[in-house]
Amino acid sequence: MYRVVTIDGPAGAGKSTVARLLAERLSWRFLDTGAMYRVVTLAALRAGTDLEDAEALDRLAAGLDASFPPGLAILDGEDVSLAVRDPAVTRASRFIADCAAVRARLVAWQRAFAEQDDVVTEGRDQGTIVFPDAFRKFFVTASDVERARRRHAELRAKGADSELDAVLADQRARDARDASRAIAPMKPADDAETLDTTGMTIDEVVSLLHRKVLPSP
Repeated sequence: MYRVVTIDGPAGAGKSTVARLLAERLSWRFLDTGAMYRVVTLAALRAGTDLEDAEALDRLAAGLDASFPPGLAILDGEDVSLAVRDPAVTRASRFIADCAAVRARLVAWQRAFAEQDDVVTEGRDQGTIVFPDAFRKFFVTASDVERARRRHAELRAKGADSELDAVLADQRARDARDASRAIAPMKPADDAETLDTTGMTIDEVVSLLHRKVLPSP
């Protein structure tokens, strides 16, 4: 049986970056579940799909041609890694996250991905819903201001037009929605270890997680 390490946490906690780098250090595969939800959201916006029509969203998701190489999101052969981080996509992604049919489809994709190799996966429900029997579970967080600064810097580095105050406001609204969502609300798994990374560098967080996943003898 392959091993799964789950890294859950709120928006801007650095889950994707940390999970990708940890996977590289372990020589495991990386599963970016946030990119999956964002790709479905982007496809729905481009197609003009009613975001409150669950059946239409599920049909759309079923027909998507999408792939997720490390650090990338590919939709219909196009690199949409930057497009899926657009604030409009971020705001609309809640409709996809709240759609039970699409969520069930994406959970199936995620579990199938983990049947092929050892995996480091990130998201909001990986340790609670998707992989309840994971090898190791972590809930990574930081202060809301630091998380907003990280996301703002990430967006600016990718060339996106972004204002810190707007990022912080969107993040706080998303935190509230994610925690109160009826389907798979964001919360630490009972057996997850919570790590507050405020003031830590990415390398420090990755090194800490690496030691916890594979402690020295």
